[in-house]
Amino acid sequence: METMGRHVISELWGCDFDKLNDMDFIEKTFVNAALKSGAEVREVAFHKFAPQGVSGVVIISESHLTIHSFPEHGYASIDVYTCGELNPNVAAEYIAEALNAQTRENIELPRGMGPVQVNQSKVTAQ
Repeated sequence: METMGRHVISELWGCDFDKLNDMDFIEKTFVNAALKSGAEVREVAFHKFAPQGVSGVVIISESHLTIHSFPEHGYASIDVYTCGELNPNVAAEYIAEALNAQTRENIELPRGMGPVQVNQSKVTAQ
């Protein structure tokens, strides 16, 4: 059976505090990441926490992109799940670059295939 989807879980460290704490910047980044990957954006919802942090989701026809940011730690938890021919790594890499992530660890899970086989990559900025 072919995969129903690809799910990238991205751990981003060493991100820019101000970007992680800017809801408008994150929302635009996520919408642009979805569009860059070829996705069709359906709905967008983001929330700014006090004193800092942003959580949000971009619903795409092909599934979703999510973030939970922790500016005080320079950390962002990202999920990009796509169905069909879209490559979730395109959006994940776009987001990592936009947030100036110094270290990123991506785990890719095929969804809907039965037993999970994990593909993992780690990149540290030089």
